[in-house]
Amino acid sequence: MANTPGAKKSIRKIARRTEVNKARRSRVRTYLRKFEEAVSSGDAVAAGKAFIEAQSELMRAVGKGVVHKNTGARKVSRLAARLKSLAVA
Repeated sequence: MANTPGAKKSIRKIARRTEVNKARRSRVRTYLRKFEEAVSSGDAVAAGKAFIEAQSELMRAVGKGVVHKNTGARKVSRLAARLKSLAVA
């Protein structure tokens, strides 16, 4: 257990940051799920809009440090590939 005041403050800061990051990660997952639903329905227009929102949310999470830069880029790339395959099919 933390003994010093600084260590106790660090615990409080980490707890606050963890809550914020959980909310951000959850928000990203929501937008990814909306994109997956649009793709599975076969609606290219809705999927395109959902892709833009999901990409924006992912990059925001990258900027906030919730998701690593390469992870965000990989996920966006895979979303774009899914969208492209939907448009071709």
